[in-house]
Amino acid sequence: MFKAISKYVRAVWYLMTSRIDKASETLRLNPGVISANYDRIIEEKRMRLNQYKDAVSAMIAQEESKKEKLRAVTEEIGKLEKLRAGAAAKAKKLVEQYGGNPEAVKNDPEYLKCQAAFKDFSSTLAEKQKRANEIDDDLKQLVANVNGHKTQIQTLMRDLDKIKEEKHDAVADVLSSSEEKQIADMMTGLSNDRTSEELRELRELRQKASANARVSRELAGMDTQRAESEFMEYAQASETDDEFDALIGLSKKETATPAQQETKIPEA
Repeated sequence: MFKAISKYVRAVWYLMTSRIDKASETLRLNPGVISANYDRIIEEKRMRLNQYKDAVSAMIAQEESKKEKLRAVTEEIGKLEKLRAGAAAKAKKLVEQYGGNPEAVKNDPEYLKCQAAFKDFSSTLAEKQKRANEIDDDLKQLVANVNGHKTQIQTLMRDLDKIKEEKHDAVADVLSSSEEKQIADMMTGLSNDRTSEELRELRELRQKASANARVSRELAGMDTQRAESEFMEYAQASETDDEFDALIGLSKKETATPAQQETKIPEA
């Protein structure tokens, strides 16, 4: 019993689902719905594309920031190189001052000061050069990524333009297919198109009106009177033509036949 009820419920569910799917498909095939769906898709893609552009813009801003950092670090490196060279140059003068005597030079406080500055500048310079190399590597990778995203954005923009064109083609195709289907259904007698039914009714009304007018004319004797008028016109035209031919000698008037002569009324 339970198994039978379960089968029945499934059957009803499948029937309802089938009808819903069919109705949904019919609705989706409506040209207005198709156009609206395309507009929705185009708008969603445009929004994502704008978000993508914003993200790439942030990457470009980051690229400019790294370039600025690299310029600052490069300037610091140049400054440190000059400072280190200055410390060495000052120590060299001490060497000249003491005639190249190492012990005398190293005992001079200025030498120790120059030596300490040189070591400090060298250490800081090494750190700055390492930082500059890191920034440069990051910048190269970032530039490559930005260029790749720019190319991708251009491709997406072209795809968006194609979808806009596809929208009009899709609506036109659906309308054309719908008309073709209606014509084919009319030929096979399967059409439920109301416009075809209205056309048929209008044509039947036109034929009925023409038939009613014809019957009214016949009942009123208008056709008989029109025919008699036409006959009289032809008769008058024929008599005129015969008289004209007789006047110019093309034909002779017929004489009365013996039978006609016998029927003459005798004179009094």
